[in-house]
Amino acid sequence: MAEPTPRRNEPRLRPAPLLFEPAEAAADPEHFFDLESMDDPRALLARATELTQAFRAAADRAVEFQAIAAAQLADPRRFDRLTHAAIAERAQWTEDYAKKMVEFGRDLLRGDDGGGRGHGHGISDHA
Repeated sequence: MAEPTPRRNEPRLRPAPLLFEPAEAAADPEHFFDLESMDDPRALLARATELTQAFRAAADRAVEFQAIAAAQLADPRRFDRLTHAAIAERAQWTEDYAKKMVEFGRDLLRGDDGGGRGHGHGISDHA
């Protein structure tokens, strides 16, 4: 289960950096961040855990940016604002999820924690 997104007043974890793999390595379906070549299970567990945390942190950050963008696109002050349905279509979400993301994004833009809403707090099922 993914951990909740840290709030603005909490320090963000700094997980291991995600390094881009060379094209030759990425073409090999068995290759994944060189984990398959590790023989020591302790080192394998440590590196796999670092990668898991990095991917979770990256996903949480991306969700926050999605929410901010959705809120900006739905802003009634914009002459070209989008409806929740249009945002949902662009992001491949349900309309209900788009509404929640717009609300979450507005909370983020205000610097509010959203009262428990957000990634890890009910905004996770987007299909």
